[in-house]
This record gives sequence, C-alpha cells and structure tokens, in this order.
Amino acid sequence: MSPKFSFSLILLCLISVLSAAQDSAVTRGGAGAATVELWCVAKNNAEDAALQSAIDWACGPGGASCGPIQSGGPCYDASDIRRTASFAFNDYFLKHGMTDDSCNFANSAALTSLNPSHNGCKFPSSLSRSSGNFNGSTTTTGLRQPSEDLSSSSSAISRWIFVSMAINLLSATLLLL
Repeated sequence: MSPKFSFSLILLCLISVLSAAQDSAVTRGGAGAATVELWCVAKNNAEDAALQSAIDWACGPGGASCGPIQSGGPCYDASDIRRTASFAFNDYFLKHGMTDDSCNFANSAALTSLNPSHNGCKFPSSLSRSSGNFNGSTTTTGLRQPSEDLSSSSSAISRWIFVSMAINLLSATLLLL
C-alpha cells in the first residue's frame, strides 16, 4: 500500500469520526433512531377567526394554561395570532394525550418538529412533558436535531461549513496523489 493511499485512508477515517462525533448530539431513541420533539402549532393557512375561536376554547373549557399568552406574559404578542394560538394549542396537546386528535382544533393546527419558541417565549415539547419523562409516542428521523430553535440557524450553518471543509480537504488530498 502506497504512503499516499494510506494517508488518504487515514484522512477519510478522521473525517468520518469527526462527522459522527458532531452527530452524536442527537438524542438517541430505540434501535438507534433519533427521537424528535413535537409541538402542536397553528397552521399558516388557518383563518384568524378560526384561530381566535380555538384559542377561546383551548384556554377556557379545554383547560390549557394560557397565562404566558396573557398581557404581560413572556409569550404575549397581540400582533401575531398564530404565535398566540400555537402556544395555547401546544399546551392543550401536551395535557391531553399528545395525539393527532389533541392537535386538530377544527383543522387549524398541525404537529411539527420545528421548535416554535421565540425570543423569551419557550414552548415545552413532547419530550419535556412530565418534568423530562416522556410518556407519549415519538417520530423518528435523521434530518434535524431536537430542540433546534427556529430563531437561529447557526447549527445548520456550522454543519454545512464543516462538511464543505471536509470535502475540500479530501479533494486537495486526492489532487496531491
């Protein structure tokens, strides 16, 4: 085996190990699958009147804890009914079994694995229910890390930069051969 080939093989192994180490931040579930946190949020195409009606029901007879979306609360935003509805929908979803039926609200809501938390408003997820003890079902994926906040994309950017650098380094090594 030539020294150049050995060096390339060692470099490839090193890149593989670094890539695997970076991906180890993903929470592992059964059979090595990554578990995904779920949130119940308002659909983008839902009518404002339907969202307001659903908020009124969720925060009233539905029993959702809506204190954080009241005036002065950390999630209060009178200008964005979707964020307000999403908080109420998510609280109801977590308290009522985390099923598709508990995240419907007359077809105004949907489940997502994208964390809707914003600014100082943190949305609890399906995995944070019961003080960290998850009792519901999970969805498996290999595409996103859990709890990745939508308001920052630094994790995706750093991963992209890392992969680009690794490819460039490997290409340069192959050119030297």
